[in-house]
Amino acid sequence: MDFWTAAVIVVALWSVVTIWTRRHDRELGVARDEDGNPVFPPSAQGKAEDPQARAEIQRLRERIVVLERIVTDRGHALADEIERLRDERSVEDAPLPGLAEKSAARSGAEDREPAR
Repeated sequence: MDFWTAAVIVVALWSVVTIWTRRHDRELGVARDEDGNPVFPPSAQGKAEDPQARAEIQRLRERIVVLERIVTDRGHALADEIERLRDERSVEDAPLPGLAEKSAARSGAEDREPAR
């Protein structure tokens, strides 16, 4: 088989595939853009469900608003609780008056003990 015979076979196969693809696309109602990507037109069924879909979207948006409110309100309460616990912890960690002096005197006494 020479080069020209192979070229004719490739062109013939390419033409058959192109014709079959276009016929198949036409049966499905698919158009192609300039890059060859399939573009599906809006279906008649989608238009019939449009009010129902809009109502569903509106209900979902209302639910999202409620969920956001729950999450943010709980977030503020949680932040307040964390701050309250931090304040309690800082009070517990604070040294007692006079305790710091005793611990300083005790550590000074340990330094002065002779080593045996």
